Amino acid sequence: MKAIVALLLPALFASGPVFAEDVRLSVVVHGLQHERGSVRASLYNDPDSFRKEARAVAVRQVSAVEGDAVIHFDGLAPGRYALMVYHDENADGKLNLRLGMFPREGYGLSNNPRVMGPPKFEASAFDVSGPETTTDIDVRY
Repeated sequence: MKAIVALLLPALFASGPVFAEDVRLSVVVHGLQHERGSVRASLYNDPDSFRKEARAVAVRQVSAVEGDAVIHFDGLAPGRYALMVYHDENADGKLNLRLGMFPREGYGLSNNPRVMGPPKFEASAFDVSGPETTTDIDVRY
C-alpha cells in the first residue's frame, strides 16, 4: 500500500499546475466608434512590463466592430493582471501617438481609471480567478 501511495503522490502533485492554469478571462470592450482596423488587447501581470506589448503575458486581436467587442484569454493562471486595449484603426499593430505621448487611436485600461500621465499597473490591476472572470473596458478617443 505504501508503495502505491509513493508512486501516485508525485503524479498528483505534478498534475496540479495543469488544473490551476485553466481560467478564462473575457474582456468586453465598449464604445468602439467604427469597424475599421482591429482591436488589440495586451494582458500584463508585472508592473515593470505594463504597457510594453512585447513583454505582455498575452496579446489578442479581433476585428473591430462598431459598439462592443469581446476578447478572450484562455488557459490563464489565477492571479493579478492589468489590461490595455486599443482600437488599431489603421491596422499597423501599434498604438499611434501624437507628440510621442498622446494616443491618436481609441484606447482603454482595465478598471477604467482616469489617468493624468502614463497609466500605472496598480490603477488597472484586478484579480483573475476561475473558472471565468469578466471585465469591462471603455474605449476613449
